Amino acid sequence: MRKHVFVIAAIASTAGIAALLVSFRPTSRTPIAHSDHKECCEAPKPKGCVFMTVYEGEGLDSSFVLATPAKVLQSEQRALQWLVGAQASDGGYGAGSHSRQDITDPHAVSTDPATTAMVAMAIMRMGSTLDQGPHAQQLSRATEYLLKQVESAPKNAINITQLQGTQIQAKLGANIDVALTAQFLSNLVAKLNGQHPKRLRAMRALNTCVDMIQRGQNSDGSQRGDGWAGVLQSSFAATALESAKSQGANVDDESLKLARDYQKGNFDANKGTVATERAAGITLYAVSGSTRNSAAEARELNEVVIQAKKEGKIKKDAPVTVKTLEDAGVSRSEAERLNTAYQVYEAAKQQAQADNVISGFGNNGGEEFLSFLQTGESLVIAKDQGWKNWYQQTTGRLTSIQNQDGSWNGHHCITSPVFCTATSLLILSINNDIEHLVAQGAVKYSTKK
Repeated sequence: MRKHVFVIAAIASTAGIAALLVSFRPTSRTPIAHSDHKECCEAPKPKGCVFMTVYEGEGLDSSFVLATPAKVLQSEQRALQWLVGAQASDGGYGAGSHSRQDITDPHAVSTDPATTAMVAMAIMRMGSTLDQGPHAQQLSRATEYLLKQVESAPKNAINITQLQGTQIQAKLGANIDVALTAQFLSNLVAKLNGQHPKRLRAMRALNTCVDMIQRGQNSDGSQRGDGWAGVLQSSFAATALESAKSQGANVDDESLKLARDYQKGNFDANKGTVATERAAGITLYAVSGSTRNSAAEARELNEVVIQAKKEGKIKKDAPVTVKTLEDAGVSRSEAERLNTAYQVYEAAKQQAQADNVISGFGNNGGEEFLSFLQTGESLVIAKDQGWKNWYQQTTGRLTSIQNQDGSWNGHHCITSPVFCTATSLLILSINNDIEHLVAQGAVKYSTKK
C-alpha cells in the first residue's frame, strides 16, 4: 500500500509553495456574553476588505473571523499563568524524562529545547513579544535559552541538544527539539524588524536549525530518529522548513518537497486508507500531518477554480479534476500537483475530525494535543469554513478537561503538564493568529502551460 501511496504523492511538483504554520501576531478579540460552546459568535464585520489574496479581489469573508467565547478567554489566562510559573532558573522549560513520567513538578525536571519552544510559541501567541507584553521577560529568557542551545550544538549535529530520553524525544523522535526550535525561531524572526538587536542572531540560529533538519532527512522525506509516533516529528520538521523558507532561511527546495510529499503520502485519497506504520498505529497522528502539509495547495486550487469560474473559463458546477484545472489555464504538471494535494486534504481533514478518531478527549497524550493543533491550523491556512466548527468543538472539549490549577496533562505517552499545557494553549488561542495564518496561506500560482 505504501508504495502505491508514494507513487501518488510523487506527482506533486517541486513548484509547490509551502504553507506556513505560524508567525504569531496577536489580534484584538471581543469576549462574547455567554460562556458555553453551543455556538461561536461571529466577530463584527469590518468595513471593506479584510484580507487580500492573489486573485480574490474582495479578500476574505469577514465571517471567517470568530469572537472568542468568554469561557475560552478565562481558560487561556489560567493556562498562561500556570506556564509562567513553570519556568526554570535557566529560562527553559522541561517535560521530564521518559523513564520518570511520575515526576510532574515542572521545577523537578531538566529543561529541554522542545518543551521550551512550545511554551515560547504559546506566550507569543498570547500577545507578548521580546520587547512588550505582560510576559516579555519570560519570553526573552526562553529565547536566550534556545539561542544558546543552538549556538553550543556540535558542528554537523542533527539536533541542538545532547540531552536524551526526554518524554518528547521518546514519543515523537530523537530530533524533535531542532524542529520545534526552528519553528519558534521562524515565528520570532517574523516579529523582529531589521534593526532589532536579536534579529541577526536569531536568523543565524534559524539557518543552523534548517541545516540540521536537512542533514537529518531520510531519502523518503521523513526525519531520522523516529520515536513512538515519528510521523509527528517529520510533520513538524516539514512545517519548520516551510516557515523558515518564508523568512528567507537557506532551505533547499528539494528537501522541502520531500518533506511535504512524505506527509501527503501517508494518506491515500483514492482508497481512503492511512499509513500508520510510523504513527504508532494511530490514525489521528498520520492524517493530521497529511492535512497540514496539503492545506496550502488545497487552498491554491480553490482560488484557481474560483477565479476561473468568475472569468467563465469553466462551468459553475465543474468538478475538481486535473482536466478542470487545465481548462482554468493551469499547466498539466501543476494541475496534477494541485489535484493530488486537494484530494488528500479533503479526505484527510474529514478523518482527522471524525468522532472515532478524536475520541481520546479525556484520555489524551501530548501527541493528541499536537495533532489537534495541526488540524486546526490546517483548516485556517486552507481558508476552510469548516474551521469554525472545529474551533467550537475543540475549544469546548479542551476547557472541559482543564485541570483546576489551569494546566493540562497527558494520560498516556507524553504526560508532561508543561508540554500539554503549552500545546493546549496554542490550540485555544489560534483565534489570536487567524489573520496572519490566513495571510500566510495566500499563495501565488502559475497558469503557464
